[in-house]
Amino acid sequence: MPSPHPPEFRRRAVELARQGDKSLVQLAKDLGISRSCLQNWVNQAADDDEKGESGRLTSAEKKELAELRRRNRQLETENEILKRAAAYFARENVLPK
Repeated sequence: MPSPHPPEFRRRAVELARQGDKSLVQLAKDLGISRSCLQNWVNQAADDDEKGESGRLTSAEKKELAELRRRNRQLETENEILKRAAAYFARENVLPK
């Protein structure tokens, strides 16, 4: 599901927050988002700038992790199907003719 706010909107909101002309509460209100949402964007941008040196995942790493988890679920499903197929064919070969 696409995010409700485009990346450019997020980037601009973070830039405005970093300028410090307004408090996060006032800026979030002006932008029509919650303060916690804006704070999360600012924190994620800081993590991205540090390239993961803070110990938290960057946006790219989060995206990669989500893709790897999706692929892992797919492979587990395929593996389960293959196990069931192997068991089915093994039973068929054991039955007397």
